[in-house]
Amino acid sequence: MDNLADILELDDANGPPQERMLQILSEACRLFATRGFEGTSMRDIAAECGVSKATLYHYFPDKDAIVRPLVMGTTKAIYGQVSARIDPAAPAVERLRQFMVETATFFERHRWAWIAAASVFWNDPQARRRRQRIEWRDRYEALLRDILRDAIERGEFRPVDPSLAGRLVLSTLNWLPRWYDPSGPLSAAEIAEQFHAMIVQGFKPPRGRGAG
Repeated sequence: MDNLADILELDDANGPPQERMLQILSEACRLFATRGFEGTSMRDIAAECGVSKATLYHYFPDKDAIVRPLVMGTTKAIYGQVSARIDPAAPAVERLRQFMVETATFFERHRWAWIAAASVFWNDPQARRRRQRIEWRDRYEALLRDILRDAIERGEFRPVDPSLAGRLVLSTLNWLPRWYDPSGPLSAAEIAEQFHAMIVQGFKPPRGRGAG
């Protein structure tokens, strides 16, 4: 079960979310990720939590109220974790590795939240909240583009389009939810390490040009 307490965005004026709320959000998160948002009903969530629908409605009036903190919390938290663990003094190629490994580590820790949030990212009818999510996503992606630009300027990578290179890196990470097997021989972070090595070899300048 995802450890959601450290990533949730809840409109709770009374402090940290209650254990029952965390249980509901965790079970709903898993159901949204495996069945889809439209394929999950409030009845399904109540049944998985072992509570009545009346109890569920006491905490959340509808599915939107459940999924909204999951999406916003996940989007902000991935930026927070990755940005905090990138060493600004490290070479760009190492910062790229940190970006990829920390993203994969976040995915593995919050797998269901990642999948659920991605599946409904654009569906919030409230434009303000949608803009806020996009702003946090853009900050996360800007971290990557800045690393790539710096690598190119320093000669660590051959000249490439940072936007296209960024999409390549993000694509390798964003497909983890589709095929990653938690019971497999490699952790998500170990896979990201291998992806990094493959990508960097392709980005390096030919021998005799740029940095060695």
